[in-house]
Amino acid sequence: MSTLRLANAKSAAVLISLLLVLSAVCGVFTFAASAESTSYIATWEEYMAAHGIEKYTWNTVANAEDELLEAAYKLYRDGNKDEAFTASRQAYYGYYETTGFERNVMGHISGAEVSKAELQFRAVRNVPKKGGSLEDFWKEIEKLSQILHDQANGLDGISEAGVSGVSMDRVNGSVTETSQTESSADTSDAQTGNTPAATTAAEPAVGENAVSTDGTGSWGITFAACFGIILREGLEAILIVGAIIAYLVKSGNKSKLKIVYAGCGLAIIASFICAWLLQLFKFANTENQEIIEGVTALIAVVVLFYVSNWMVSKAESDAWNKYIDGQVRSSAETGSVFTLGFTAFLAVFREGAEVILFYQPLTTDENSTGAMWAGFGVGCVVLVFVFLAIRFFSVKLPIKPFFLGTSILMFIMSVSFLGAGIKELIEGDVIPYTSPDWLAAIIPSNDVFDVLGIYPCYETLIPQLILILITFLIFVMMKWERNNRKEAGVIAIIFGGLGIHKFYLGKYGKGILYAVFCWSFIPALLGIADGIHFLTETDEQFEAERLPKPKEKKKRQKPEKAKT
Repeated sequence: MSTLRLANAKSAAVLISLLLVLSAVCGVFTFAASAESTSYIATWEEYMAAHGIEKYTWNTVANAEDELLEAAYKLYRDGNKDEAFTASRQAYYGYYETTGFERNVMGHISGAEVSKAELQFRAVRNVPKKGGSLEDFWKEIEKLSQILHDQANGLDGISEAGVSGVSMDRVNGSVTETSQTESSADTSDAQTGNTPAATTAAEPAVGENAVSTDGTGSWGITFAACFGIILREGLEAILIVGAIIAYLVKSGNKSKLKIVYAGCGLAIIASFICAWLLQLFKFANTENQEIIEGVTALIAVVVLFYVSNWMVSKAESDAWNKYIDGQVRSSAETGSVFTLGFTAFLAVFREGAEVILFYQPLTTDENSTGAMWAGFGVGCVVLVFVFLAIRFFSVKLPIKPFFLGTSILMFIMSVSFLGAGIKELIEGDVIPYTSPDWLAAIIPSNDVFDVLGIYPCYETLIPQLILILITFLIFVMMKWERNNRKEAGVIAIIFGGLGIHKFYLGKYGKGILYAVFCWSFIPALLGIADGIHFLTETDEQFEAERLPKPKEKKKRQKPEKAKT
Protein backbone atom coordinates (compact mmCIF):
# COMPACT_ATOMS: atom_id res chain seq x y z
CA MET A 1 0.00 0.00 0.00
CA SER A 2 2.81 2.37 0.91
CA THR A 3 4.62 1.48 -2.32
CA LEU A 4 1.51 2.41 -4.32
CA ARG A 5 1.21 5.73 -2.54
CA LEU A 6 4.85 6.44 -3.18
CA ALA A 7 4.41 5.68 -6.89
CA ASN A 8 1.37 7.93 -7.06
CA ALA A 9 3.27 10.74 -5.33
CA LYS A 10 6.14 10.41 -7.81
CA SER A 11 3.71 10.43 -10.73
CA ALA A 12 2.02 13.57 -9.37
CA ALA A 13 5.41 15.26 -8.93
CA VAL A 14 6.43 14.42 -12.50
CA LEU A 15 3.08 15.70 -13.80
CA ILE A 16 3.41 18.97 -11.88
CA SER A 17 6.97 19.41 -13.15
CA LEU A 18 5.84 18.88 -16.74
CA LEU A 19 3.05 21.42 -16.28
CA LEU A 20 5.48 23.97 -14.86
CA VAL A 21 7.88 23.44 -17.78
CA LEU A 22 5.05 23.78 -20.29
CA SER A 23 3.82 26.96 -18.55
CA ALA A 24 7.32 28.45 -18.64
CA VAL A 25 7.73 27.60 -22.33
CA CYS A 26 4.33 29.09 -23.13
CA GLY A 27 5.24 32.17 -21.11
CA VAL A 28 8.47 32.60 -23.05
CA PHE A 29 6.67 32.29 -26.39
CA THR A 30 3.92 34.64 -25.21
CA PHE A 31 6.48 37.18 -24.02
CA ALA A 32 8.41 36.90 -27.27
CA ALA A 33 5.24 37.35 -29.31
CA SER A 34 4.21 40.30 -27.16
CA ALA A 35 7.65 41.88 -27.44
CA GLU A 36 7.59 41.40 -31.19
CA SER A 37 4.14 42.92 -31.55
CA THR A 38 5.06 46.01 -29.50
CA SER A 39 8.65 46.57 -30.60
CA TYR A 40 9.63 49.96 -31.98
CA ILE A 41 12.66 51.75 -33.35
CA ALA A 42 13.68 54.48 -30.93
CA THR A 43 15.77 56.74 -33.19
CA TRP A 44 15.79 57.88 -36.80
CA GLU A 45 19.34 56.63 -37.33
CA GLU A 46 18.28 53.12 -36.31
CA TYR A 47 15.18 53.40 -38.50
CA MET A 48 17.25 54.29 -41.59
CA ALA A 49 19.62 51.40 -40.92
CA ALA A 50 16.79 48.91 -40.40
CA HIS A 51 15.00 49.92 -43.62
CA GLY A 52 18.07 50.63 -45.76
CA ILE A 53 16.97 54.23 -46.38
CA GLU A 54 19.37 56.51 -48.24
CA LYS A 55 17.18 59.15 -49.88
CA TYR A 56 14.07 60.33 -48.14
CA THR A 57 11.70 63.26 -47.68
CA TRP A 58 10.33 64.94 -44.58
CA ASN A 59 7.14 62.95 -45.06
CA THR A 60 9.27 59.82 -44.77
CA VAL A 61 10.34 61.00 -41.33
CA ALA A 62 6.72 61.75 -40.45
CA ASN A 63 5.70 58.25 -41.58
CA ALA A 64 8.40 56.74 -39.38
CA GLU A 65 7.04 58.73 -36.44
CA ASP A 66 3.58 57.39 -37.25
CA GLU A 67 4.90 53.85 -36.78
CA LEU A 68 6.48 54.80 -33.45
CA LEU A 69 3.26 56.46 -32.24
CA GLU A 70 1.24 53.39 -33.25
CA ALA A 71 3.65 51.20 -31.29
CA ALA A 72 3.21 53.51 -28.27
CA TYR A 73 -0.56 53.06 -28.56
CA LYS A 74 -0.19 49.25 -28.66
CA LEU A 75 1.99 49.33 -25.56
CA TYR A 76 -0.53 51.47 -23.71
CA ARG A 77 -3.38 49.22 -24.83
CA ASP A 78 -1.49 46.20 -23.47
CA GLY A 79 -1.11 47.91 -20.10
CA ASN A 80 2.56 48.94 -20.42
CA LYS A 81 2.19 52.61 -19.46
CA ASP A 82 5.86 53.34 -18.78
CA GLU A 83 7.05 51.93 -22.11
CA ALA A 84 4.23 53.74 -23.93
CA PHE A 85 5.43 56.99 -22.38
CA THR A 86 9.03 56.23 -23.39
CA ALA A 87 8.03 55.41 -26.97
CA SER A 88 5.97 58.59 -27.37
CA ARG A 89 8.84 60.54 -25.84
CA GLN A 90 11.24 59.12 -28.45
CA ALA A 91 9.00 60.44 -31.22
CA TYR A 92 10.15 63.90 -30.14
CA TYR A 93 13.73 63.41 -28.97
CA GLY A 94 14.64 60.54 -31.31
CA TYR A 95 13.07 61.91 -34.49
CA TYR A 96 11.65 65.45 -34.45
CA GLU A 97 14.74 67.09 -32.93
CA THR A 98 17.59 64.88 -34.14
CA THR A 99 16.57 64.80 -37.82
CA GLY A 100 16.56 68.60 -38.08
CA PHE A 101 12.76 68.54 -38.49
CA GLU A 102 12.26 71.10 -35.72
CA ARG A 103 15.07 73.41 -36.82
CA ASN A 104 13.96 73.45 -40.44
CA VAL A 105 10.35 74.16 -39.48
CA MET A 106 11.66 77.04 -37.35
CA GLY A 107 13.74 78.43 -40.19
CA HIS A 108 11.46 77.80 -43.18
CA ILE A 109 7.90 77.85 -41.84
CA SER A 110 7.52 79.60 -38.46
CA GLY A 111 8.37 79.38 -34.80
CA ALA A 112 4.67 79.14 -33.99
CA GLU A 113 4.50 75.82 -35.86
CA VAL A 114 7.41 74.50 -33.80
CA SER A 115 5.67 75.50 -30.55
CA LYS A 116 2.44 73.88 -31.72
CA ALA A 117 4.20 70.60 -32.46
CA GLU A 118 6.19 70.68 -29.21
CA LEU A 119 3.09 71.17 -27.09
CA GLN A 120 1.25 68.43 -29.00
CA PHE A 121 4.14 66.03 -28.38
CA ARG A 122 3.71 66.85 -24.69
CA ALA A 123 -0.06 66.28 -24.95
CA VAL A 124 0.61 62.79 -26.33
CA ARG A 125 3.07 61.95 -23.54
CA ASN A 126 0.68 63.40 -21.00
CA VAL A 127 -1.94 60.65 -21.51
CA PRO A 128 0.15 57.61 -20.44
CA LYS A 129 1.84 59.69 -17.76
CA LYS A 130 -1.51 60.57 -16.14
CA GLY A 131 -3.19 57.26 -16.93
CA GLY A 132 -5.74 58.67 -19.38
CA SER A 133 -8.07 56.68 -21.59
CA LEU A 134 -7.11 54.86 -24.79
CA GLU A 135 -9.53 57.06 -26.72
CA ASP A 136 -7.77 60.21 -25.52
CA PHE A 137 -4.37 58.73 -26.36
CA TRP A 138 -5.40 57.94 -29.95
CA LYS A 139 -7.05 61.36 -30.31
CA GLU A 140 -3.83 63.15 -29.33
CA ILE A 141 -1.75 60.86 -31.57
CA GLU A 142 -3.94 61.69 -34.58
CA LYS A 143 -3.60 65.42 -33.88
CA LEU A 144 0.18 65.11 -33.68
CA SER A 145 0.42 63.04 -36.86
CA GLN A 146 -1.60 65.63 -38.78
CA ILE A 147 0.66 68.44 -37.52
CA LEU A 148 3.80 66.52 -38.50
CA HIS A 149 2.56 65.72 -42.02
CA ASP A 150 1.35 69.29 -42.50
CA GLN A 151 4.83 70.56 -41.59
CA ALA A 152 6.45 67.84 -43.71
CA ASN A 153 4.42 68.95 -46.71
CA GLY A 154 5.60 72.51 -46.15
CA LEU A 155 9.26 71.40 -46.03
CA ASP A 156 8.79 69.07 -49.03
CA GLY A 157 7.42 71.96 -51.09
CA ILE A 158 3.90 70.51 -51.30
CA SER A 159 0.96 72.89 -51.22
CA GLU A 160 -1.64 70.40 -49.96
CA ALA A 161 -2.49 70.32 -46.26
CA GLY A 162 -1.17 67.31 -44.38
CA VAL A 163 -3.39 64.51 -43.13
CA SER A 164 -2.88 62.13 -40.23
CA GLY A 165 -0.87 59.07 -41.24
CA VAL A 166 -1.64 56.79 -38.29
CA SER A 167 -4.05 53.91 -38.88
CA MET A 168 -6.14 51.99 -36.39
CA ASP A 169 -6.32 49.13 -38.91
CA ARG A 170 -2.55 48.71 -38.71
CA VAL A 171 -2.69 48.90 -34.92
CA ASN A 172 -5.32 46.14 -34.81
CA GLY A 173 -3.42 44.02 -37.36
CA SER A 174 -6.27 44.05 -39.89
CA VAL A 175 -4.00 45.32 -42.68
CA THR A 176 -1.84 42.76 -44.49
CA GLU A 177 1.74 43.49 -45.48
CA THR A 178 0.74 44.07 -49.13
CA SER A 179 -2.26 46.23 -48.33
CA GLN A 180 -0.22 48.14 -45.73
CA THR A 181 2.31 49.07 -48.41
CA GLU A 182 -0.47 50.14 -50.73
CA SER A 183 -2.09 52.13 -47.93
CA SER A 184 1.20 53.92 -47.22
CA ALA A 185 1.58 54.70 -50.90
CA ASP A 186 -1.96 56.03 -51.06
CA THR A 187 -1.30 58.24 -48.03
CA SER A 188 1.89 59.52 -49.61
CA ASP A 189 0.05 60.18 -52.86
CA ALA A 190 -2.71 62.08 -51.04
CA GLN A 191 -0.10 64.28 -49.41
CA THR A 192 2.25 64.80 -52.36
CA GLY A 193 -0.19 64.75 -55.26
CA ASN A 194 2.01 62.28 -57.17
CA THR A 195 0.87 59.03 -58.77
CA PRO A 196 2.19 55.72 -57.35
CA ALA A 197 4.33 55.20 -60.43
CA ALA A 198 6.10 58.51 -59.88
CA THR A 199 6.83 57.80 -56.21
CA THR A 200 9.72 55.40 -55.63
CA ALA A 201 11.96 54.62 -52.68
CA ALA A 202 15.04 55.69 -54.64
CA GLU A 203 13.65 59.05 -55.77
CA PRO A 204 11.17 60.47 -53.25
CA ALA A 205 8.85 63.00 -54.84
CA VAL A 206 9.05 66.60 -53.62
CA GLY A 207 7.93 70.03 -54.78
CA GLU A 208 10.00 72.76 -56.41
CA ASN A 209 10.76 74.63 -53.17
CA ALA A 210 11.56 71.57 -51.07
CA VAL A 211 13.98 71.82 -48.16
CA SER A 212 16.69 69.18 -48.45
CA THR A 213 16.78 66.58 -45.68
CA ASP A 214 20.57 66.23 -45.81
CA GLY A 215 21.29 69.91 -45.15
CA THR A 216 22.63 70.50 -48.66
CA GLY A 217 19.71 72.53 -49.95
CA SER A 218 19.96 75.56 -52.16
CA TRP A 219 22.07 78.51 -51.02
CA GLY A 220 19.04 80.80 -50.88
CA ILE A 221 16.95 78.44 -48.74
CA THR A 222 19.75 77.93 -46.19
CA PHE A 223 20.43 81.68 -46.14
CA ALA A 224 16.74 82.43 -45.47
CA ALA A 225 16.60 79.85 -42.68
CA CYS A 226 19.69 81.20 -40.90
CA PHE A 227 18.60 84.81 -41.37
CA GLY A 228 15.15 84.03 -39.91
CA ILE A 229 16.61 82.20 -36.91
CA ILE A 230 19.06 84.95 -35.88
CA LEU A 231 16.48 87.65 -36.48
CA ARG A 232 13.83 85.91 -34.42
CA GLU A 233 16.07 84.89 -31.53
CA GLY A 234 18.20 88.03 -31.55
CA LEU A 235 15.37 90.54 -31.69
CA GLU A 236 14.18 89.71 -28.17
CA ALA A 237 17.69 90.12 -26.77
CA ILE A 238 18.50 93.30 -28.71
CA LEU A 239 15.31 95.02 -27.59
CA ILE A 240 16.20 94.47 -23.94
CA VAL A 241 19.90 95.32 -24.28
CA GLY A 242 19.14 98.41 -26.39
CA ALA A 243 16.64 99.69 -23.86
CA ILE A 244 19.09 99.19 -20.98
CA ILE A 245 21.88 101.02 -22.79
CA ALA A 246 19.60 103.89 -23.74
CA TYR A 247 18.46 104.08 -20.11
CA LEU A 248 22.00 104.37 -18.80
CA VAL A 249 22.83 107.11 -21.30
CA LYS A 250 19.60 108.95 -20.47
CA SER A 251 20.27 108.79 -16.74
CA GLY A 252 23.79 110.16 -17.00
CA ASN A 253 25.48 106.81 -16.34
CA LYS A 254 27.22 106.47 -19.69
CA SER A 255 30.40 105.42 -17.93
CA LYS A 256 28.57 102.31 -16.69
CA LEU A 257 27.88 100.99 -20.20
CA LYS A 258 30.94 98.79 -19.94
CA ILE A 259 29.08 96.61 -17.42
CA VAL A 260 26.25 95.96 -19.90
CA TYR A 261 28.68 95.37 -22.77
CA ALA A 262 30.65 93.00 -20.57
CA GLY A 263 27.45 91.14 -19.71
CA CYS A 264 26.63 90.75 -23.42
CA GLY A 265 30.15 89.58 -24.22
CA LEU A 266 30.15 87.05 -21.40
CA ALA A 267 26.72 85.83 -22.54
CA ILE A 268 28.02 85.17 -26.07
CA ILE A 269 30.99 83.23 -24.70
CA ALA A 270 28.73 81.36 -22.28
CA SER A 271 26.38 80.50 -25.16
CA PHE A 272 29.15 78.72 -27.06
CA ILE A 273 30.32 76.95 -23.89
CA CYS A 274 26.77 75.91 -23.02
CA ALA A 275 26.10 74.57 -26.53
CA TRP A 276 29.40 72.66 -26.41
CA LEU A 277 28.59 71.19 -22.98
CA LEU A 278 25.11 70.17 -24.11
CA GLN A 279 26.66 68.21 -26.98
CA LEU A 280 29.52 66.85 -24.87
CA PHE A 281 27.32 65.45 -22.11
CA LYS A 282 24.60 64.35 -24.56
CA PHE A 283 22.16 66.90 -23.12
CA ALA A 284 21.32 68.36 -26.54
CA ASN A 285 17.94 67.24 -27.88
CA THR A 286 16.95 65.87 -24.47
CA GLU A 287 14.71 67.00 -21.65
CA ASN A 288 17.83 68.33 -19.89
CA GLN A 289 18.25 70.98 -22.59
CA GLU A 290 14.61 72.01 -22.22
CA ILE A 291 14.96 72.30 -18.44
CA ILE A 292 18.12 74.43 -18.70
CA GLU A 293 16.44 76.76 -21.19
CA GLY A 294 13.30 76.96 -19.07
CA VAL A 295 15.14 77.78 -15.83
CA THR A 296 17.23 80.43 -17.61
CA ALA A 297 14.08 82.05 -19.00
CA LEU A 298 12.37 82.11 -15.59
CA ILE A 299 15.42 83.73 -13.98
CA ALA A 300 15.26 86.34 -16.74
CA VAL A 301 11.59 86.93 -15.92
CA VAL A 302 12.39 87.76 -12.28
CA VAL A 303 15.18 90.17 -13.25
CA LEU A 304 13.18 91.78 -16.06
CA PHE A 305 10.13 92.30 -13.86
CA TYR A 306 12.28 93.84 -11.12
CA VAL A 307 13.96 96.23 -13.54
CA SER A 308 10.61 97.09 -15.15
CA ASN A 309 9.05 98.10 -11.83
CA TRP A 310 12.17 99.89 -10.69
CA MET A 311 12.11 101.99 -13.86
CA VAL A 312 8.42 102.82 -13.68
CA SER A 313 8.89 104.00 -10.09
CA LYS A 314 11.32 106.62 -11.46
CA ALA A 315 9.00 107.72 -14.29
CA GLU A 316 8.02 110.97 -12.59
CA SER A 317 10.57 113.78 -12.94
CA ASP A 318 10.49 114.57 -9.23
CA ALA A 319 11.10 110.97 -8.32
CA TRP A 320 13.96 110.73 -10.79
CA ASN A 321 15.64 113.94 -9.61
CA LYS A 322 15.32 112.77 -6.01
CA TYR A 323 16.88 109.48 -6.95
CA ILE A 324 19.73 111.19 -8.77
CA ASP A 325 20.47 113.52 -5.88
CA GLY A 326 20.27 110.86 -3.21
CA GLN A 327 21.63 107.63 -4.70
CA VAL A 328 23.38 107.98 -8.03
CA ARG A 329 26.69 108.70 -6.40
CA SER A 330 26.20 106.20 -3.60
CA SER A 331 27.15 102.56 -3.44
CA ALA A 332 23.54 101.59 -4.18
CA GLU A 333 24.08 102.68 -7.77
CA THR A 334 26.61 99.93 -8.32
CA GLY A 335 24.05 97.30 -7.36
CA SER A 336 21.41 98.78 -9.68
CA VAL A 337 23.79 98.90 -12.64
CA PHE A 338 24.93 95.36 -11.92
CA THR A 339 21.28 94.26 -12.08
CA LEU A 340 20.96 95.86 -15.51
CA GLY A 341 24.16 94.17 -16.67
CA PHE A 342 22.89 90.81 -15.41
CA THR A 343 19.63 91.41 -17.27
CA ALA A 344 21.56 91.96 -20.49
CA PHE A 345 23.56 88.78 -19.85
CA LEU A 346 20.43 86.65 -19.38
CA ALA A 347 18.69 88.17 -22.41
CA VAL A 348 21.62 87.34 -24.71
CA PHE A 349 22.50 84.00 -23.12
CA ARG A 350 18.94 82.69 -23.34
CA GLU A 351 18.94 83.11 -27.12
CA GLY A 352 22.62 82.52 -27.89
CA ALA A 353 22.96 78.82 -27.12
CA GLU A 354 19.69 78.07 -28.89
CA VAL A 355 20.88 79.85 -32.07
CA ILE A 356 24.11 77.83 -32.09
CA LEU A 357 22.22 74.55 -31.68
CA PHE A 358 19.82 75.53 -34.47
CA TYR A 359 22.73 76.33 -36.81
CA GLN A 360 24.67 73.10 -36.29
CA PRO A 361 22.68 70.83 -38.67
CA LEU A 362 22.76 73.53 -41.37
CA THR A 363 26.53 73.39 -41.84
CA THR A 364 27.02 70.05 -43.57
CA ASP A 365 29.06 71.24 -46.56
CA GLU A 366 30.96 74.29 -47.84
CA ASN A 367 27.93 75.69 -49.70
CA SER A 368 25.56 75.53 -46.73
CA THR A 369 28.24 76.83 -44.34
CA GLY A 370 28.70 79.90 -46.53
CA ALA A 371 24.96 80.46 -46.68
CA MET A 372 24.75 80.09 -42.90
CA TRP A 373 27.38 82.76 -42.29
CA ALA A 374 25.77 85.04 -44.85
CA GLY A 375 22.35 84.71 -43.22
CA PHE A 376 23.88 85.20 -39.80
CA GLY A 377 25.80 88.29 -40.94
CA VAL A 378 22.84 89.98 -42.62
CA GLY A 379 20.67 89.20 -39.58
CA CYS A 380 23.24 90.80 -37.28
CA VAL A 381 23.32 93.92 -39.46
CA VAL A 382 19.54 94.25 -39.18
CA LEU A 383 19.74 93.81 -35.42
CA VAL A 384 22.42 96.51 -35.23
CA PHE A 385 20.06 98.96 -36.95
CA VAL A 386 17.32 98.02 -34.49
CA PHE A 387 19.73 98.62 -31.63
CA LEU A 388 20.83 102.00 -33.00
CA ALA A 389 17.22 103.08 -33.43
CA ILE A 390 16.47 102.25 -29.79
CA ARG A 391 19.77 103.70 -28.61
CA PHE A 392 19.57 107.12 -30.26
CA PHE A 393 15.89 107.80 -30.77
CA SER A 394 15.01 106.89 -27.20
CA VAL A 395 17.71 109.21 -25.79
CA LYS A 396 15.88 112.21 -27.27
CA LEU A 397 12.66 111.36 -25.45
CA PRO A 398 11.69 113.17 -22.23
CA ILE A 399 12.11 111.28 -18.99
CA LYS A 400 8.54 110.21 -18.25
CA PRO A 401 7.60 108.76 -21.70
CA PHE A 402 11.03 107.15 -21.98
CA PHE A 403 10.89 105.43 -18.61
CA LEU A 404 7.30 104.33 -19.06
CA GLY A 405 8.03 103.01 -22.56
CA THR A 406 11.12 101.13 -21.41
CA SER A 407 9.24 99.71 -18.43
CA ILE A 408 6.38 98.53 -20.65
CA LEU A 409 8.86 96.87 -23.02
CA MET A 410 10.52 95.10 -20.10
CA PHE A 411 7.14 93.97 -18.81
CA ILE A 412 6.07 92.60 -22.21
CA MET A 413 9.32 90.68 -22.47
CA SER A 414 8.88 89.32 -18.95
CA VAL A 415 5.42 88.01 -19.91
CA SER A 416 6.91 86.48 -23.06
CA PHE A 417 9.83 84.87 -21.21
CA LEU A 418 7.46 83.56 -18.52
CA GLY A 419 5.33 81.73 -21.09
CA ALA A 420 8.36 80.48 -23.03
CA GLY A 421 10.17 79.34 -19.89
CA ILE A 422 7.21 77.37 -18.58
CA LYS A 423 6.71 75.87 -22.06
CA GLU A 424 10.31 74.61 -21.98
CA LEU A 425 9.69 73.00 -18.58
CA ILE A 426 6.51 71.43 -19.98
CA GLU A 427 8.56 69.95 -22.83
CA GLY A 428 11.07 68.66 -20.26
CA ASP A 429 8.22 66.85 -18.42
CA VAL A 430 8.80 68.94 -15.29
CA ILE A 431 5.40 70.67 -15.40
CA PRO A 432 2.11 69.03 -16.53
CA TYR A 433 0.28 70.18 -19.64
CA THR A 434 -3.43 70.99 -19.74
CA SER A 435 -4.96 72.36 -22.95
CA PRO A 436 -8.75 72.03 -23.35
CA ASP A 437 -10.23 72.30 -26.84
CA TRP A 438 -12.14 75.51 -26.03
CA LEU A 439 -8.91 77.24 -25.01
CA ALA A 440 -7.10 76.09 -28.16
CA ALA A 441 -9.97 77.56 -30.20
CA ILE A 442 -9.56 80.95 -28.49
CA ILE A 443 -5.76 81.12 -28.74
CA PRO A 444 -4.65 80.19 -32.26
CA SER A 445 -1.12 79.17 -33.13
CA ASN A 446 0.55 82.09 -34.90
CA ASP A 447 3.80 84.03 -34.77
CA VAL A 448 2.36 86.96 -32.76
CA PHE A 449 1.19 84.79 -29.87
CA ASP A 450 4.37 82.71 -30.07
CA VAL A 451 6.61 85.78 -29.74
CA LEU A 452 4.51 86.94 -26.78
CA GLY A 453 4.83 83.49 -25.20
CA ILE A 454 1.06 82.95 -25.15
CA TYR A 455 0.01 79.32 -25.55
CA PRO A 456 -3.34 77.52 -25.15
CA CYS A 457 -2.61 75.85 -21.82
CA TYR A 458 -3.41 76.63 -18.19
CA GLU A 459 0.16 76.17 -17.00
CA THR A 460 1.46 79.18 -18.98
CA LEU A 461 -1.63 81.39 -18.99
CA ILE A 462 -2.38 81.39 -15.25
CA PRO A 463 1.13 82.61 -14.20
CA GLN A 464 1.00 85.23 -16.98
CA LEU A 465 -2.40 86.46 -15.78
CA ILE A 466 -1.06 86.66 -12.22
CA LEU A 467 1.90 88.69 -13.48
CA ILE A 468 -0.43 91.02 -15.37
CA LEU A 469 -2.63 91.42 -12.27
CA ILE A 470 0.37 92.29 -10.12
CA THR A 471 1.54 94.85 -12.67
CA PHE A 472 -1.92 96.41 -12.91
CA LEU A 473 -2.14 96.79 -9.14
CA ILE A 474 1.34 98.31 -9.03
CA PHE A 475 0.39 100.88 -11.68
CA VAL A 476 -2.74 101.74 -9.70
CA MET A 477 -0.73 102.22 -6.53
CA MET A 478 1.66 104.58 -8.32
CA LYS A 479 -0.97 107.30 -7.77
CA TRP A 480 -1.05 106.74 -4.01
CA GLU A 481 1.24 108.26 -1.43
CA ARG A 482 2.34 104.83 -0.20
CA ASN A 483 2.77 105.96 3.40
CA ASN A 484 -0.64 105.06 4.79
CA ARG A 485 -0.46 102.41 7.49
CA LYS A 486 -4.09 101.33 7.18
CA GLU A 487 -3.89 101.02 3.38
CA ALA A 488 -0.76 98.90 3.70
CA GLY A 489 -2.52 96.65 6.23
CA VAL A 490 -5.63 96.11 4.09
CA ILE A 491 -3.55 95.45 0.95
CA ALA A 492 -1.38 92.96 2.85
CA ILE A 493 -4.41 90.99 4.05
CA ILE A 494 -6.18 90.94 0.65
CA PHE A 495 -3.27 90.78 -1.84
CA GLY A 496 -0.40 89.70 0.41
CA GLY A 497 -0.17 86.33 -1.33
CA LEU A 498 1.05 88.16 -4.45
CA GLY A 499 3.37 90.49 -2.55
CA ILE A 500 1.38 93.60 -3.50
CA HIS A 501 1.87 95.21 -0.08
CA LYS A 502 5.63 94.93 -0.57
CA PHE A 503 5.37 96.71 -3.91
CA TYR A 504 3.16 99.31 -2.19
CA LEU A 505 5.95 99.98 0.30
CA GLY A 506 8.54 100.15 -2.49
CA LYS A 507 10.22 96.87 -1.55
CA TYR A 508 10.35 95.36 -5.05
CA GLY A 509 12.77 92.55 -4.26
CA LYS A 510 10.59 91.16 -1.47
CA GLY A 511 7.47 91.72 -3.58
CA ILE A 512 8.90 89.59 -6.40
CA LEU A 513 9.92 86.92 -3.89
CA TYR A 514 6.33 86.76 -2.63
CA ALA A 515 4.99 86.58 -6.21
CA VAL A 516 7.40 83.80 -7.23
CA PHE A 517 6.27 81.57 -4.36
CA CYS A 518 2.59 82.55 -4.39
CA TRP A 519 1.67 79.00 -5.46
CA SER A 520 2.81 77.67 -2.07
CA PHE A 521 0.30 79.90 -0.17
CA ILE A 522 3.07 80.71 2.32
CA PRO A 523 3.18 84.36 1.12
CA ALA A 524 -0.58 84.59 1.72
CA LEU A 525 -0.09 83.61 5.38
CA LEU A 526 2.83 86.00 5.72
CA GLY A 527 0.75 88.75 4.10
CA ILE A 528 -2.05 88.29 6.62
CA ALA A 529 0.48 88.44 9.44
CA ASP A 530 2.00 91.62 7.96
CA GLY A 531 -1.46 93.16 7.58
CA ILE A 532 -2.41 92.49 11.20
CA HIS A 533 0.94 93.90 12.27
CA PHE A 534 0.44 97.10 10.27
CA LEU A 535 -3.09 97.64 11.56
CA THR A 536 -2.17 97.13 15.20
CA GLU A 537 0.97 99.27 15.40
CA THR A 538 1.18 103.04 15.68
CA ASP A 539 1.90 105.45 12.82
CA GLU A 540 5.24 106.27 14.40
CA GLN A 541 6.24 102.62 14.51
CA PHE A 542 5.10 102.16 10.89
CA GLU A 543 7.20 105.11 9.71
CA ALA A 544 10.20 103.91 11.67
CA GLU A 545 9.99 100.48 10.02
CA ARG A 546 9.85 102.05 6.57
CA LEU A 547 13.04 104.04 7.02
CA PRO A 548 16.13 102.32 5.64
CA LYS A 549 18.53 101.13 8.23
CA PRO A 550 21.71 103.18 8.20
CA LYS A 551 24.80 101.27 7.21
CA GLU A 552 27.67 101.39 9.62
CA LYS A 553 30.86 102.49 7.93
CA LYS A 554 33.81 100.42 8.86
CA LYS A 555 36.70 102.57 9.97
CA ARG A 556 39.96 101.61 8.44
CA GLN A 557 42.67 101.31 11.02
CA LYS A 558 45.80 103.09 10.02
CA PRO A 559 48.91 101.00 10.42
CA GLU A 560 50.99 102.07 13.34
CA LYS A 561 54.22 103.74 12.47
CA ALA A 562 57.24 101.81 13.45
CA LYS A 563 59.01 103.30 16.40
CA THR A 564 62.44 104.47 15.70
